[in-house]
Amino acid sequence: MIEEANRILREKGYSEAQLGVHVAPLRGRVLLKGSKIVSPFSDGEEVVSRLVHECVPTLAELGRRRLTPHELRDFLASAEPRPGDVD
Repeated sequence: MIEEANRILREKGYSEAQLGVHVAPLRGRVLLKGSKIVSPFSDGEEVVSRLVHECVPTLAELGRRRLTPHELRDFLASAEPRPGDVD
């Protein structure tokens, strides 16, 4: 899952330093982190994968802005829950 999410981020124009998915210290969690997000976002693999696919814009669309964990959580709250989502 991590490799797939990172591949999608590269296709969206991000370098690994700008935005990447990494294993988190807590079991079952992954981090979305880099210079294009204000602070790291931690959640389950399925949730982060969903965000990368459905919520993270292309680098060109994001422009000079940086993502925030708050806007990622807002996206999740407004979308229907899916199996595997972690509270």
